[in-house]
Amino acid sequence: MSELHFKAGELDAGDDLASVRSRFVLDDVVYLDGNSLGALPANVPGRVEDVVRRQWGELRIRSWEESGWWTAPERIGDRIAPLVGAGAGQIVVGDSTSVNVFKALVGAVRLARIGGAGHDERGPGGSGREQRDEIVVDATTFPTDGYIAESAARMTGCTLRPVTPAEVPDVLGDRTAAVLLNHVDYRTGRLHDLPGLTSAVHAAGAVAVWDLCHSAGALPVGLDEHGVGLAVGCTYKYLNGGPGSPAYLYVRRELQDRFDSPLPGWNSHAEPFGMRPDYTPAAGAPRGRVGTPDILSMLALEAALEVWDGVSVAGVRAKSLALTDFFLECVAAYVPARRVESLTPVAHAERGSQVALRCSDAGEVMKRLIERGVVGDFRHPDVLRFGFTPLYVGFADVERAARVLAEVWGEAPGGGPGDTPEPGGGAG
Repeated sequence: MSELHFKAGELDAGDDLASVRSRFVLDDVVYLDGNSLGALPANVPGRVEDVVRRQWGELRIRSWEESGWWTAPERIGDRIAPLVGAGAGQIVVGDSTSVNVFKALVGAVRLARIGGAGHDERGPGGSGREQRDEIVVDATTFPTDGYIAESAARMTGCTLRPVTPAEVPDVLGDRTAAVLLNHVDYRTGRLHDLPGLTSAVHAAGAVAVWDLCHSAGALPVGLDEHGVGLAVGCTYKYLNGGPGSPAYLYVRRELQDRFDSPLPGWNSHAEPFGMRPDYTPAAGAPRGRVGTPDILSMLALEAALEVWDGVSVAGVRAKSLALTDFFLECVAAYVPARRVESLTPVAHAERGSQVALRCSDAGEVMKRLIERGVVGDFRHPDVLRFGFTPLYVGFADVERAARVLAEVWGEAPGGGPGDTPEPGGGAG
């Protein structure tokens, strides 16, 4: 056995989160794709069976009140809130990430135009707030965010300006209405400067919208601390809510009475059962609702979030950095030089909870890794992506993954895989 194998054992022995692994349904596969779909928490199947058999099967319509279905979007939002550094009453769960991005981005433009973001009503240079007609979007974003931003720009009469996050401070001006950014780059795992970029956007009189899909549940976010106005995120990655589990929308408390959603629905009405022809938005986070909540997946998510009981986000972040450091160390020791190139920043302050490796024939490499019990995913055209979920990934898993990666390279003709069709990948 190598020195790194023994080191992995020592690190696992000192892991404060090691016991949390038992809260999940796992096998002998090294699962490093939790940044696409988190593993199944062990308590979820029983909870879903109760929801289906008793709450739906026996109580039926009574469950809206007796089983708390009606309050689930805000109740579950309050369970997520501590994981993203938010106080209670600011997160509503429901709809997909895409729908929530649309609500947040159009809402951000409307807030900027009425001076509702809490900034000076006139931007730099004295331009009136009504002149804010530009949406800045992360040019490296997950494609759907870009599609939504383009649609939101058309709907609000804005020009869309795609730039890299590093370029954002230089392009902000008195015409900027909203800025849509990813906290962590989905391909490379780069962690962007949420505090600094949010401050720059606010200084320009605009509203920042943050996509937390690849950070919530993996590292501290600090929405309240850093003054973020609007944020969205999915729950099926590091929050382990299950395939297609509902996303969430964060609206900062100070903005809630001015947040004007482009998707008003009966569920967000101040009197949802009044059936009035005129729309009056509900107070607080519920105005982020639209239609009837997706109860089955929502309550599965609520059960899944119980794995966080007694777990600190700071502890998760510390283990995440240790795991990714150790993986990079093992890859450097096991994989022949120049076979792979890490796209993930070395600096902890710039790293999320994944490692992206660039290599030739990456699709075939990932296919062979999966066949050998190491599951990551592939991103076109040449990226191997490994997500590290500290709640259930251990250091022995990390060492094994790097060792199998080296074996895949060593056993292929010419020291590398041949050309074969690309396998598919997960979401996000």
